[in-house]
Amino acid sequence: MNTKVTIIMYHYVREIQNSRYPDIKGLEIKQFKEQLIFLKKYYTFITMEQLIDSIENSRSLPTKAVLLTFDDAYIDHFTQVLPVLLENKVQGSFFPPAKAIKENAILDVNKIHFILASCLDKHLIINDIFNLLNKYRENFTLESNEHYFQKLAKPNRFDSAEVIFIKRLLQVELADDLRKIIINELFSNFVGMTEAAFSGELYMSIDQIKTMLRMGMHIGSHGYDHFWLNSLNKEKQINEIEKSIEFLSEIGADTSYRSICYPYGAYNDLTVQILNEYNFKLGLTTNIAIADIKNENRFTFSRLDTNDMPKSQYSKTNDWYLKG
Repeated sequence: MNTKVTIIMYHYVREIQNSRYPDIKGLEIKQFKEQLIFLKKYYTFITMEQLIDSIENSRSLPTKAVLLTFDDAYIDHFTQVLPVLLENKVQGSFFPPAKAIKENAILDVNKIHFILASCLDKHLIINDIFNLLNKYRENFTLESNEHYFQKLAKPNRFDSAEVIFIKRLLQVELADDLRKIIINELFSNFVGMTEAAFSGELYMSIDQIKTMLRMGMHIGSHGYDHFWLNSLNKEKQINEIEKSIEFLSEIGADTSYRSICYPYGAYNDLTVQILNEYNFKLGLTTNIAIADIKNENRFTFSRLDTNDMPKSQYSKTNDWYLKG
């Protein structure tokens, strides 16, 4: 009985090099098409509903099962990804952050992405951040600029130390009200567009998401405000979950297959407890591994990044294939 599934996460899928933001990190649409051909050759695509049914009824998954997931409801997912999925008769699971869609608001994480993509020299951004920290130091309790850089500037497998410093400082380290002030000033300085105008270009609309549902795609929760759920108390976590459920009801998602993809991959035991109470069936993290429905908690399924998989139809299988 096969209990393993390779779950792949995608974010931006677009023509990147020929766009206004060639420095944005994502997957070229040509690479996505190539990757899909590769996956069709070596894997068996499953749907979110198949995965949940396998969990609920202890059914075997197909050999080398693979599930495609797409975070953040970018317009690329409708204009670029959906036609490719339909052509290949593959279901994608999409996770829209409800506030961005309903309120034409840009998520802080996306503001940070495009601040970074608008400036090749990240030290210029860091200098602006240091100046802004100095500007607001009298109004907020802050450590020294050097303290923050030494604490946070730790490279990972995708980003330099400078980029990680910018992301972590503006995502979690500073107080929420100060983070928003600094992010908005940086967005104005480096991107130079209004939030409403930029939001309309970046995300899908409610009608487009409804169309995806009609086309057989799965739509799950990605929170409402796209908060780090593990940073919230119980009341605020419940509020995030309830508001995301309201959004799923509004678009007509099937409550029998309620799923969540944690913003930033962040959750805790309290999150899992709440999800159980609200009849969610599974949760997706950003832990890099092959998911195993027998040996892994259904609310902490691991995923691979698209960069962990070959991007050419002519590629040979890698170590993840052997583990899947």
